[in-house]
Amino acid sequence: MDSGSTALGHAARVRAHQRRTTAVQWIRRTHGWFGLWGAVLGLLFGFSGIWLNHRDVLKLPQAQERTRAQLVLPDPAPETPEAMSQWLQGALRMSGPPNSRRIEPAKPVAWADKSDKSAPVLTQPARWVFNFGGPNEIVQVEYWQGNRSVGVTTTHNGFVATLTSMHKGGGMPLPWILLVDTLAGSLIFLSMSGMALWMLTHRRRRVGLALFGASLAAVLAIALSAL
Repeated sequence: MDSGSTALGHAARVRAHQRRTTAVQWIRRTHGWFGLWGAVLGLLFGFSGIWLNHRDVLKLPQAQERTRAQLVLPDPAPETPEAMSQWLQGALRMSGPPNSRRIEPAKPVAWADKSDKSAPVLTQPARWVFNFGGPNEIVQVEYWQGNRSVGVTTTHNGFVATLTSMHKGGGMPLPWILLVDTLAGSLIFLSMSGMALWMLTHRRRRVGLALFGASLAAVLAIALSAL
């Protein structure tokens, strides 16, 4: 009876060890593939992040050139943001629709005298803003509803400014934003899988938990101190 129990216990430990080994191999393999996927983007965001974090000290020239112009609207003018987007794409000879747009509805002006009830209510017209282009060239169009023209601001970026735009996502199309989302997801998985590998392959788990807790406490302390 004792020998049978010992054999069953040994078999259970062997199966547990095999499951653990399989899990470690799968996590390690997947960890490597995720790291390889985000390696290039990680280098890009790493270098640009260092510069953005120390931009007051690292005086790298951004070499931005900005021009402003007015573009006369057709008669009749586009009545909806969708119609305006289509017209601007053709008028500005853009290869695609705007990357983003911001629609601000009409509202009372902030400087109106609210104490005088007899004074007419001053209303600020609706404002439409459209952004075209990419990281090296950003075209922003501003339209105040009712005007006969739109303001067009074109910004040509140098190498450093282009990297900054890519890092911040300014003027970037939807595919780039989704690609960066995959990098963010990869970083989340790499953090979780790294913790799992440590817990499964190291006997000194308390040391790992202590380091993780200390780093988490430091991040929370810095974040809360900035509020």
